Amino acid sequence: MKAIVCKQFGPPSSLVLEDVESPSPKPKEVLVSVKACGVNFPDTLIIQGLYQFKPELPFTPGSDIAGVVESVGEGVMHVKSGDEVFGFVMNGGFAEEVIVPANACFAKPPQMDFPIAASFMMAYGTSYHALKDRANLQKHETLLVLGASGGVGLAAVELGKLMGAKVIAAASSQEKLSLCKEYGADEVINYNEEDLKSRIKELTDGKGVDVVYDPVGGAYSEPAIRGMAWEGRYLVVGFAAGDIPKVPLNLALLKGCAIIGVFWGSFAMKTPKKNMQNTMELMMWYAQGKLKPHIHNIYPLVDAPKALEEMMNRKVKGKVVIGID
Repeated sequence: MKAIVCKQFGPPSSLVLEDVESPSPKPKEVLVSVKACGVNFPDTLIIQGLYQFKPELPFTPGSDIAGVVESVGEGVMHVKSGDEVFGFVMNGGFAEEVIVPANACFAKPPQMDFPIAASFMMAYGTSYHALKDRANLQKHETLLVLGASGGVGLAAVELGKLMGAKVIAAASSQEKLSLCKEYGADEVINYNEEDLKSRIKELTDGKGVDVVYDPVGGAYSEPAIRGMAWEGRYLVVGFAAGDIPKVPLNLALLKGCAIIGVFWGSFAMKTPKKNMQNTMELMMWYAQGKLKPHIHNIYPLVDAPKALEEMMNRKVKGKVVIGID
């Protein structure tokens, strides 16, 4: 089979397309013929050796997959050969075939095409886990989403609105913010042109926001915390800006707020039953037409490095997908 291979940590241009040996499923594993794989910002960090964990070289990046079951290992009962599925792997998705843990492999709804299915799991899984399980977001609370036009950010905007919150979307251009408005944002902040803290204060009549969803980090984290309401919850989702901020901890004391880590991948692996429940709720909302992943572009497997470059250069709105024939 063909696969994108990372032989040394570095930029996307260092990745190569190669023929590699097809894998075989072990007990409680599913072998999937990949039809689409979502591109996520952590992929750009993993190939550079900058993520929380470093896979052993060589490896194939890619985690959000959709495809058709080829075979199943012993003990797998919920899917069978020929079933259309979507799922999550730690790596290996940018390939024609991939092994998926049985507890992270789900039947794909018939009305959901492969690119949409490959755009769903990480973005909506992360954002729903963050807002529901970590922040306990309540109706009528105010949610600020940083990096709101990206994959997880746009999902957070959409889910926050669906969960009954007032949503403020923050992004770096009017074009990106227009998309956020389409996805339900009540108010928007262009943090390239406006002072984030001042606009938060203005939009909340001085009260501040109850929940901050931050997949960006960098220079925006501290002003976002300074713009929080009493007993607010600040969600640490990622560091797309490249810099891990050093936040003065006295702010947590002064605001009476909680700084909460969000690592959906570990949540999904450590508590698969809770993750399954969340996934079923998300699938129900999708079937009802309440969720609609935004596909920015679809690239062939050979152009996976180009897709990663576009992600790194902040040109993506919503999701980029690798399509595999």
